[in-house]
Amino acid sequence: MTLRPASQNVPTAAKLAAVHQQLAAIVVGKEAPLKLALACLLARGHLLIEDIPGVGKSTLAHALAATLGLRYSRIQFTSDLLPADVLGVSVFDERAQAFRFHPGPVFNSVVLADEINRAPPKTQSALLEAMEERQVSLDGQTRKLPEPFFVIATQNPTEQIGAYPLPESQLDRFLMAIEIGYPDPGAERELLSGGDRRAKIAEMPALADPPTLAEWQREAGSVHVAPALLDYVQALLAASRGAGGADAGARRGLSPRAGLMLLAAARAHALVAARPMVLPEDVQAVFPAVAGHRLAGGARAGALQAQALVRAVPLP
Repeated sequence: MTLRPASQNVPTAAKLAAVHQQLAAIVVGKEAPLKLALACLLARGHLLIEDIPGVGKSTLAHALAATLGLRYSRIQFTSDLLPADVLGVSVFDERAQAFRFHPGPVFNSVVLADEINRAPPKTQSALLEAMEERQVSLDGQTRKLPEPFFVIATQNPTEQIGAYPLPESQLDRFLMAIEIGYPDPGAERELLSGGDRRAKIAEMPALADPPTLAEWQREAGSVHVAPALLDYVQALLAASRGAGGADAGARRGLSPRAGLMLLAAARAHALVAARPMVLPEDVQAVFPAVAGHRLAGGARAGALQAQALVRAVPLP
């Protein structure tokens, strides 16, 4: 009889709890953003983090990749960054008398697009196909990206100098948009007394690998959703479009595809919470992050609108 490793007999919920605990040791005092980031990855989505510099955006991306055993790359977006710096370039090899493709940093499982709105729209758009199709088309060839593939993009507030607002087509590629925010006094004291958390990432053990993560993603996709919960999601979508209200058509509402993304995120959140089915609180937990950047006014104003919708739409 072949014995399975003990780690394979541990329930998924316990493994995900261990992943969350290890992340919380690096990004201190941010339980809700960590759960959302983990749920976003389990739902096979991409994550946008809009916040001021220095609150742990890049640290979160690096810690997530290290904890899940994924290959990681960081791209610093600047005003002079070119699409080839992201995707790669073909260089002529004189010995082989042929062009040889040199892959760019996008060919990794976790890609941190740091300060994505510092680059002009042409460079931002280099990620569109990669994020939607998980492939890169260059020089007449299509090259598949690794699985899993997860983009974490950070952006500074758009009112800062030198920032280009992301177009709607780019924003829609992100499953969630979140803020990390300042730590509370207790967490900040722990950070100040514990030193730079980034130095500890190299010492963290990998608690998963790509095949394990793929299995978790499949489990997240199969979490049960009851018909009453679908009614609740439809009610939120209709409310976002101003259905029946005086401001009907005055604001950009959520599309059916946004509804599918909301369900995927809610399923993943339920898996992180060790639940076999999606509850209304799972939808409410992810709704501002999924809907905010898809509503008019930007991610911050949209998140406030989304929270108002949650309060206005009755539970099933």
